[in-house]
Amino acid sequence: MEKYEPVTLPASVSLNEIESKKNVQKYYDFIRTRHSIREFSNREVSKDIIETALYAAGRAPSGANHQPWHFVCVNDPSTKSKIRIAAEQEEQAFYAGKAGQEWLNDLKKIGTDANKPFLEVAPWLIAIFVERSWQDKKGGKHKNYYMTESVGIATGFLINALHAAGLATLTHTPSPMKFLNEILDQPKNHRPFLLLVVGHPAEKATIPAASTKKKSIEEIATFI
Repeated sequence: MEKYEPVTLPASVSLNEIESKKNVQKYYDFIRTRHSIREFSNREVSKDIIETALYAAGRAPSGANHQPWHFVCVNDPSTKSKIRIAAEQEEQAFYAGKAGQEWLNDLKKIGTDANKPFLEVAPWLIAIFVERSWQDKKGGKHKNYYMTESVGIATGFLINALHAAGLATLTHTPSPMKFLNEILDQPKNHRPFLLLVVGHPAEKATIPAASTKKKSIEEIATFI
C-alpha cells in the first residue's frame, strides 16, 4: 500500500482577471467549432496524433487515481469491418423498435438509421472500455471507484484533444456492445463504454440543423 506523500504542485499557472477572461473566451471560441459528424474522409491520420491525444485523456481525474480506462485504437480495415457488421446488427434491432417510439421520434431530426458506413470509412475507431477491477503483480484483484464518471471525463479530454488536432469525432454507442470484447480480445472486466469514430470530415460533410441548437446558460446553470 502506497503512503500519502505530498509534492509541490507542478506547472501551476496564475492569471489575473483580464487574462482569465481572455483565455476562457478563447477556449469557448475554440470548442464551439466542435461538431459530431457522420460523413468522414478516408484520409489517413498518423498513430502519433492518436497517441498524443490519448496522453491527454490519461491526464483526466479519476476515483483514487486508479485511471479505470482502456483505449483500443483500431486502424486495421478488416477489424473495422467486423465492428461495423456487429454494430449494425444491434442497430437494426434498435431502429426496428427496441428503442421505443419516443426515442426514435427524437432521432428523426438527427437523421440517423441502422446503416453505419463511417465505421469503415474513418481511419480510426477508438473503443473505450471501463476497467471494473485491476490486478496487482501478485494476481490480487482490486476495486476501481467512480468508474463511469472517470471514464466519461477522460473521454471528454480525448475528444477535445482530437478537436485540437483538427480532427472530427463521433460518439457511437450501439447497445449492447459486448461484441467489442470478442472482436478486440478484451477481458471480461473491461466493459465497453463507447466507440469513438475519429478522422477528417468528408469534403462535403453535413451536420443536422438540430445539432446546432444549444441550451442557453439559464437552462444549463443555476448561480446561487
